[in-house]
Amino acid sequence: MSTARPPFLFCFHHAGAGVSCFAPWQDVVGDAAEVVPVLLPGRDIRVREARITDPEELLVELDALIGPLLDRPYLLYGHSLGGLVAYTFARHRERMGDGPALLAVGAVQPPHRRSPVLAGADLPDLELLRLLVEFETLPPEAADGGRLWEQRVLPALRDDLRLAEALCRTERTRLDAPLLALAAREDPISPLVGMAEWADYAPAGFDLRTVPGTHFFVRGQAAPKLLREAALSLLSPELSTR
Repeated sequence: MSTARPPFLFCFHHAGAGVSCFAPWQDVVGDAAEVVPVLLPGRDIRVREARITDPEELLVELDALIGPLLDRPYLLYGHSLGGLVAYTFARHRERMGDGPALLAVGAVQPPHRRSPVLAGADLPDLELLRLLVEFETLPPEAADGGRLWEQRVLPALRDDLRLAEALCRTERTRLDAPLLALAAREDPISPLVGMAEWADYAPAGFDLRTVPGTHFFVRGQAAPKLLREAALSLLSPELSTR
């Protein structure tokens, strides 16, 4: 792999979110990889576009967004819902013959385990809000409902949960690429024991790394530091800090 053109690091966001969590990543990853946040429809500058809940539609969207860039090695990182998106896209591109050099997932259990919040996608608003508060994905005040939570926050979250549930049903096959799983020590949704079962999907190589924090550790520096390390090891094993 040429150091003149570092690999792409495509990053996929968690449910109900946009890509702002990846804004500081390039400064941490440095020249080890080119960080490319992937924004799905229905949020941020794409807020007026219909959100995607169908896996086939998702792959068409990702092929259009990312496919033209796959002219060099690349890594994928997905956080929570984004982990399922990244895994599904990785298998899709592997079947096309241009899969990633590495798949990294954070804060998401493998498809056969499913997150405990996925079953709540079709609950009434207050019940879903309380479930999300119980698993610390929303602050305690969301449990009482209100216009902010029910009209502005829940619609995107609900659709993303539907997408995640559909992705769990769609793809459960092994990867050709190695897999790196990042697990927070205090994550109530994706505990270490569940994250370890990603090993069954990665016969080419599996590494499980723990990081401090809870489900949203993507907002800190631990994840991009580990992805920098992984990218450097792809560039040249002797450059890896491990």
